[in-house]
Amino acid sequence: MATFETLVYYLETYGVLDVLLPFLLVFTIIYAVLLKTKILGDRKNFNVIIALILGLLFVIPHILGTYPLGYDPVRVLNETLPSISLVSVAAIMLLILLGIFGKNLAQGAAPLIAVFAVGFVAYIFGASFGLWRGPYDLFSWWTAETTELMVIILIFGLVVYFITKDPTTSTVSGTAKNVWKGLGGLLEDIGKKH
Repeated sequence: MATFETLVYYLETYGVLDVLLPFLLVFTIIYAVLLKTKILGDRKNFNVIIALILGLLFVIPHILGTYPLGYDPVRVLNETLPSISLVSVAAIMLLILLGIFGKNLAQGAAPLIAVFAVGFVAYIFGASFGLWRGPYDLFSWWTAETTELMVIILIFGLVVYFITKDPTTSTVSGTAKNVWKGLGGLLEDIGKKH
């Protein structure tokens, strides 16, 4: 029975990583640039042919092994793209976290939340790179149970805050209010069904 690892191994042996993916990436980027800049006019067939030729010129010397040692762009692409993808994912995560807390970051507690979101994303990616091992480096007494307790206290603190806050002096953005209203309505519907 074939597993996912076996499938990936077969794709690797058939040259997907060394031929197909770099070719598709170069072809797509060059075609999109030619289409957007209209260097060759509005003739899409010229854009396709130029992108196809440049994509093949990028990949074929790698297949034949004619690139000089250390100057193979396919190897460079295969080594750098995971890092670029990681940075892209981190940037998207940061934008999502900032978008959750509203559009206007200059009011109320939003700047503090934005700083917390940036720090949180930096912490996660730094820990995954092995730059630090989390709170274990600073606190030898920190365990998984301590983390669970902190999360529970944080959740209860947020619930108490949102229940007891004064609605006339709210600093929560409209987006967050809508999320909490929707969550409250969902919990109310669930309560009615049971």
